[in-house]
Amino acid sequence: MKILDKYIIGKFLTAFFFTVVMLVSVICVIDYTEKNDDFIHHNLTFWHVFTHYYVYLFPYFANLLAPITIFIAVVFVTARLAARTELVAMLASGMSFERLLLPYTVGAGIIAIFTFGLISWVIPKGTKEIVHFESLHVEEPWKFEGRNVHIKIGPRSYAYLESYDNVHNIGFRFALETIDSTVLRRRLTADAITWDSVKHDWHMTPQIVRTFRGQTEEMLQTIPARDTTLNLYPKDFASTYRLAETLTSPQLNDLIQTKILRGANDTAQYLSVKYERYAYPFDIIILTLIGVVLSARKSRGGVGGQIALGFVLAFIFIIFVMLSRNLASVGSLPPMLAAWVPGMVFTVIGLGLYRVVPK
Repeated sequence: MKILDKYIIGKFLTAFFFTVVMLVSVICVIDYTEKNDDFIHHNLTFWHVFTHYYVYLFPYFANLLAPITIFIAVVFVTARLAARTELVAMLASGMSFERLLLPYTVGAGIIAIFTFGLISWVIPKGTKEIVHFESLHVEEPWKFEGRNVHIKIGPRSYAYLESYDNVHNIGFRFALETIDSTVLRRRLTADAITWDSVKHDWHMTPQIVRTFRGQTEEMLQTIPARDTTLNLYPKDFASTYRLAETLTSPQLNDLIQTKILRGANDTAQYLSVKYERYAYPFDIIILTLIGVVLSARKSRGGVGGQIALGFVLAFIFIIFVMLSRNLASVGSLPPMLAAWVPGMVFTVIGLGLYRVVPK
């Protein structure tokens, strides 16, 4: 690596870090102002809020705004190099424009690897703290309102609940069915089941068990109240608000496998988050290279117009991410394709800009 490479990488990473700190700090101040009434209502000190909330919210926002901050950093550094004719000197010395992209690619690669580690293992743990804090001090208490819930809890076993009280962990009108293909073999019913947090099992009220052979009821049996274990837990009825964001990659994979086995209808949204974590580092590199292409020439209007253009493209990228994520959640687009669509679209945009923008 040559001196010029180190020079550009250093300026790029420094500008990126500075942009992240400044932009996210402003957003956190605005967020604190909006939620200050809630903090006062719960008698929370600034230090408590900072150590239990904003210390986790800062990296979350930093990752969320990465497309914007990466564009600002790249455009600012490259436009300044162009304005001071440093890029002209580099290219005049025999360096090709493709070679000029190398230090930016290395810098973006460093950020991409660091970001992948954060979004896969670190930020989800912080997001869990954010959600917990907001549930206690900002949001209204959550209540499970599902009715007539069916959950597959085994290869042949299906649980049914008419309703569930997530405050006291009680399920009402419970049924456990054993089904071979489409044939009902056994059905157990109970008025209620209650989760025992000490024993970590369910307490069932007296049960009625019906055994079937074909269309004929073969046996009717009554069982007194008892404790039992099921592949069913209170967390299955807990709030799924931002659930995927609170799970590390291994935990997310386990959840996806469980949902596939249970035949859940919301598996796509979790698969979409999984694949986005792999696509995001690639997107960072693409956005970096687009930023270089847009700002590598001297502009009479200064760097302001180029930074504004970077903002616009970054917001368009975020819109593409949100749109593809929604299409994946409703089943209109395969989750893997949805995760990679924004990157592929901007790769095409980048190639087009590379061909038409004077360098």
